Amino acid sequence: MKSDVTLDARTPTKILLVEDNPDDEKLTLRALKQNRIANPVVVARDGEEALDWLVGSRATEFGLVLLDLRLPKMHGLEVLKRVRNDPRTRLTPVVILTASREEIDVIKGYTLQANSYIAKPVEFGRFVEAVCAMGVYWLQLNEAPPQRVGVAASA
Repeated sequence: MKSDVTLDARTPTKILLVEDNPDDEKLTLRALKQNRIANPVVVARDGEEALDWLVGSRATEFGLVLLDLRLPKMHGLEVLKRVRNDPRTRLTPVVILTASREEIDVIKGYTLQANSYIAKPVEFGRFVEAVCAMGVYWLQLNEAPPQRVGVAASA
């Protein structure tokens, strides 16, 4: 039996899901739930809202950001660029989770220091498997940096 997946006490427990498509949002939340990933999820539906949660007026710490690329108001790659340029979020794990399989998006994502790039599988069962693997790695196996280390390192 699977146990609930949660981040350890050294890292923030929230996940920021940046997704403008309501159907993809529901599928992602359903896949997280099916995989017993119990971390609280905050949803941002455009690039500007994502930045507000990460570095703006509603700024909070997240243990993981799941970032779509094709977003209203601001493209996901611009969000990633700004996240990496801010000392508060420089080390926050960002996984690009998108339908785009375009090579240029993959290259730009890694150039801007995305931690991972996952193309969303079309079939829901495969999507659930991908979310499970992502959750196990980023929420259980990965050794996250201590909170606020980016601020201390830049001082």
